[in-house]
Amino acid sequence: MPHPCLRCGACCAFFRVAFHWSEADAALGGVVPPELAETLDPHRLVMRGTQASKPRCIALRGVVGEAAHCGIYEHRPSVCREVEPAWEYGRPSVQCDKARLAHGLAPLAPDDWLVPIAG
Repeated sequence: MPHPCLRCGACCAFFRVAFHWSEADAALGGVVPPELAETLDPHRLVMRGTQASKPRCIALRGVVGEAAHCGIYEHRPSVCREVEPAWEYGRPSVQCDKARLAHGLAPLAPDDWLVPIAG
C-alpha cells in the first residue's frame, strides 16, 4: 500500500510555505533550492506558487488527490517536514484534514494506514 501522501498533495496546494531564509543558503547548511523560493519578508522566504490565491507549490508534481508528490522531498523546507499526515502516528492532523477537505478529499482515517497482510 503506497503512502497516502503519494496520492494526495493537498497540503502543497493549499498552504503558504514560508521558512527562514537560511534554509536556502547552502553556506549555512540549507538544502532548499533557492531558485524555487522568493522573498516574503526580511527573515523569511516562501516557496514559489504558495502565495497565490489558489496556492500550488512549484515543487509539487502530479495531480492532487490522484498521484502527487514533492519534487524536492529530501530538500523540502522544515515547515513541510513538520506537517503530519492525519493518523500516520495515531493522532489526527488539523492541517492535513483542512487541506484535504479544501480539495474535495475525505480526511484520512486510521484505516488508511493499515498494511494488508500478504496471503
